[in-house]
Amino acid sequence: MKILKSYAEVEPRVLPVAGAGVTGRVLLGKADGAVNFCMRLIEVAPGASIPAHSHPWEHEQFVVSGTGSILKDGAPVDFGPGSVLFIAPGEEHHIRNTGPEPLRIVCLVPPFAPEL
Repeated sequence: MKILKSYAEVEPRVLPVAGAGVTGRVLLGKADGAVNFCMRLIEVAPGASIPAHSHPWEHEQFVVSGTGSILKDGAPVDFGPGSVLFIAPGEEHHIRNTGPEPLRIVCLVPPFAPEL
């Protein structure tokens, strides 16, 4: 079993696909011995967004705090704490923080996805 740690112990890194105000933390990944998944925490500052992009892998996301919107079929769909998002392989997605507090999303990706 992996020793538990606080997410705050993991240094945030700038996401390669995102602009200013968006960071990610690898909570559990290859360095921890995780061979089937990589767990990340994505943090989007108020007013910031992750530009439209796609990946050849799926990812599952759980919204921990904050509010945002994601494009679905070209239209924004609002979400908040407790929301679950599924992004299929190759699906273009764009996430925007629409609230006054940081948007925090736990994101699971396969182990072959590049780590932050």
